[in-house]
Amino acid sequence: MSTDLDVRVRDLLDHYDGPEACAADLLCDRHPAERIAFTVIESDLRATELTYGALRERSARFAAALAELGIEPGDRVATLMAKSADLVVALLGIWRRGAVHVPLFTAFAAPAIEFRLTASHAKVVVADSDQAPKLGAVAGTTIIAGTGEQPGALRFDDLLAAHEPGDPRAAAVAVGGDGLLVQLFTSGTTGTPKGVPIPVRALASFHAYQEFALDVRPEDVYWNAADPGWAYGLYYAILAPLAAGVRSLLLHAGFSPSLTWEVLRRFEVSNFAAAPTVYRALRADSGPVPDGIALRRASSAGEPLTPDVVAWSRRTLGVPVRDHYGQTEHGMVICHAWHPALDVVAPLGSMGRQLPGWACTVLAEDADTEAAPGEIGRVAIDTQHSPLLWFLGYLDDAQRTANRFTADGRWYLTGDVGSRDADGLFRFSSRDDDVIIMAGYRIGPFEVESVLVLHDQVAEAAVVGMPDELRGEVLEAFVVPREGVAGSDELAAELQKLVKDKFAAHAYPRTVHFVASLPKTPSGKVQRFLLRDKETR
Repeated sequence: MSTDLDVRVRDLLDHYDGPEACAADLLCDRHPAERIAFTVIESDLRATELTYGALRERSARFAAALAELGIEPGDRVATLMAKSADLVVALLGIWRRGAVHVPLFTAFAAPAIEFRLTASHAKVVVADSDQAPKLGAVAGTTIIAGTGEQPGALRFDDLLAAHEPGDPRAAAVAVGGDGLLVQLFTSGTTGTPKGVPIPVRALASFHAYQEFALDVRPEDVYWNAADPGWAYGLYYAILAPLAAGVRSLLLHAGFSPSLTWEVLRRFEVSNFAAAPTVYRALRADSGPVPDGIALRRASSAGEPLTPDVVAWSRRTLGVPVRDHYGQTEHGMVICHAWHPALDVVAPLGSMGRQLPGWACTVLAEDADTEAAPGEIGRVAIDTQHSPLLWFLGYLDDAQRTANRFTADGRWYLTGDVGSRDADGLFRFSSRDDDVIIMAGYRIGPFEVESVLVLHDQVAEAAVVGMPDELRGEVLEAFVVPREGVAGSDELAAELQKLVKDKFAAHAYPRTVHFVASLPKTPSGKVQRFLLRDKETR
């Protein structure tokens, strides 16, 4: 059966790669017009069905509007939008024009948005009306979706109404398998966020994960609850369902356990994917579990899955949630997969095996050789034997690209530490950097620290992730006040607000510790692991 799946990998690569690859055709136009692409659900559970025919017609109008605004193939167009029909139309219009999508997370504050717009050279931003006030002059042309107004901005609905789907400028542009589809930014330990260029051929990997690991079938009601402002949501709540032509749910509302339960029940979700935080929040919900939950598959990604969540899921949801592992730079690569041909009995704490199309291993800590079974080492991807590999390097950042690969280019180093047993099952141990994963969102400490030191009473700051029962990790800050300044609850509150205002609402430190100094290496690098150890002892 593995041979059959290897053939399927080659079929997917043939389909999504090559000089004639066209995103609009691959994600929309080739599917039957009457087929439902998304069911968009509002907070009151009203639902709107969005067909491929409607998406083709509306995205063509938007592509023509972008052309009139001077957007050419390869130009960057950003979105600052929640999960909605307008978001899907905007994305398909961007890709139909041959432009490159730049996702912006709606929880970001203005400075984080400004950095990404500047770094990507985005010419146009499409923003929900409630998000538009975050945009400054750097945004260039702004298009507002929704009912609000923004001085000087264009209206999304007006642009659609003013253009025809048959406009020659609406013709789908083929950029080829190597042409860019998305430019996404991911956080790291130090320095500014890294630009990850995602080519059209990456769709083969996204489609494969949906089939092999999630086991999404045509009869499924599939719901990936992740936010498309981040990789897992964009790849597997938007791109993979569009590529495969399967119906998917989009919840146009904020998260709450009660609403999640109702969506699962009322829409008869059979295949559900979310971060462990969502499952933990459902488990912690004091309300009764509604009757009628009938999941066939439940999957988790974004942070390690703890055994207690698996046991609760099996008992309450009728199916154990399975752990999947990947990165922004690759998508998902190691999974406790649901596909019948890949199904194995994996011990609790295991994230499963490498998926077809990927060759992964654990390298020794001090040499580029494979570690012995059970030995802790560096999780790595074999670049020579991973046909679904699409990441070749960060945009305009040769040094950080070089740091991700071994000297001979053979191995991509994920930055994570783990082990692999004799049966090929991987187990996550820790990250070998200090990236914090909170509720499935990657947060680089550098970005938060850079905001904290803006305060005139702060000399130095370090941020670490600490264990949290609900979110997996939360941020804690260690702050060295300037000479003559005493730490206080008031100063801590000011620093928390500063992070919310200058970086992101979700990424503020839950606790602020005032310390006399920070532990450092002889070269001056902050030893964040000592701060974590100090708090956990």
